[in-house]
Amino acid sequence: MLDTISLEILNILQEKARIPNIEVSRQVGLAPSAVLERIRKMEKQGIIDGYEVRLNPERFNSAQVAFVHVRTSAALSDKVGTALSLIPEIQEVHFVSGSDCYLIKIRSADTTSLGQLLQEKITTIDGVLSTSTETVLSTIKETSRILIPKSV
Repeated sequence: MLDTISLEILNILQEKARIPNIEVSRQVGLAPSAVLERIRKMEKQGIIDGYEVRLNPERFNSAQVAFVHVRTSAALSDKVGTALSLIPEIQEVHFVSGSDCYLIKIRSADTTSLGQLLQEKITTIDGVLSTSTETVLSTIKETSRILIPKSV
């Protein structure tokens, strides 16, 4: 069970993962060693799953975002999901309810490279029956932050 101080630490780290430990300790009113101990404990428990850098996709020729619904044969659905997860341009693979089996998020350079990816890597996977693609015109909000309650 997480107390309010641990929840506050998580909120701080979600906002700025590279914040110095001493600054976190100032904000929550604990000694730096106590904060570090709490962080390591939450890492060990799997509450903190890792740290990552957010890159500007435009700087890496990956500004085009698309969401693709992938319909699969029932017998090969798991294998399709695994194959999709191995394609580097695919950022997210979600198994969903409804007539489609997977919803995937893709980043590519442009619609031409998106089309090539669909034709050469996705529709050629054994078990993929069809795809339906929605390209993103602009992104209003994109975050990996999780809403942390005041108490758990």
